[in-house]
Amino acid sequence: MKKLLASTCLTLGVLVLGAQANAADCGEVTIASMNWQSAEVLASLDKFILNEGYGCNAEIIVGDTVPTITSMVEKGEPDIAPEGWVDLLPEVVNRGIAEGKLVGAAVALSDGAVQGWWIPKYIADAHPDIKTIQDALKHPELFPDPEDSSKGAVHNGPQGWGGTVATTQFYKAYGAEKAGFTLVDTGSAAGLDGSIAKAYERKEGWVGYYWAPTALLGKYQMVKLGHGVPVDAAEWKRCNTVAECPDPKPNDWPKDKVQTLVTKSFADRAGADVMAYLNTRSWSNDTVNALMAWMTDNQSSGDDGAKQFLKEHEDIWTKWVTPEAAEKIKAAL
Repeated sequence: MKKLLASTCLTLGVLVLGAQANAADCGEVTIASMNWQSAEVLASLDKFILNEGYGCNAEIIVGDTVPTITSMVEKGEPDIAPEGWVDLLPEVVNRGIAEGKLVGAAVALSDGAVQGWWIPKYIADAHPDIKTIQDALKHPELFPDPEDSSKGAVHNGPQGWGGTVATTQFYKAYGAEKAGFTLVDTGSAAGLDGSIAKAYERKEGWVGYYWAPTALLGKYQMVKLGHGVPVDAAEWKRCNTVAECPDPKPNDWPKDKVQTLVTKSFADRAGADVMAYLNTRSWSNDTVNALMAWMTDNQSSGDDGAKQFLKEHEDIWTKWVTPEAAEKIKAAL
């Protein structure tokens, strides 16, 4: 009996030490929360899953794309950037990976970050022939200018946005003025959002610049128009994104790659299960749109949004984690 008890105690001790070792491997973790809603909720989600599912001691720090990723390469901190917009500074990201300082994990947004011209879904449903920008420009009567209903209107973003420059260039490239459309300056992000909300609530036509994922698209269903041509990266760089360029051509709008980035030092100590999670965790724009709409309607924080997602979408996140971690996460909710 004494031998049996001793053996049992030894086994339990090994299991406890093993669990502590796994937690120690993960240890202290810093996660960058960028200053926009989708990045905030993803950082909170990673924090909850790593802490509750894998025994890490993760904390959120405030970040932004350029300083965060640059710091990860040059200083080795923070440990994780859940929503890294790698196309904004490809040279830094590529250098970090080549020098063994950064590891690219899962593509955070499985659809990529999407920008372009959109129309309300009810317009798309009523007019199934409208699938591209060219198609929409054949029908100025469906997208009336708020100031002059005899013309159509293309709604643009505020000055200073890259998307505003590209939309202005596309307005020229696709001959929108000749087609009977004016280019409407909405003045601000709130003005742009308000123009969509007003049109949607009145079931009126609207066409213009927007992007995903966003809370607004979680509330108002919009359909992105095709561009009728493939992406030409050289032309995009030469003219579509240069305000002074006089001869823009039709082009597709490139999707931005949004990837989770991890420092090599953290990847080496995190353990296989934690890295398997970070290499797998990815969600669609529709999922994020709906979650951000819920957060906006309920004036919720990233932590609240993370818990809401975990409660409502067990079918998604349980595929990212081990069965053991899933049980711990469910128990913590």
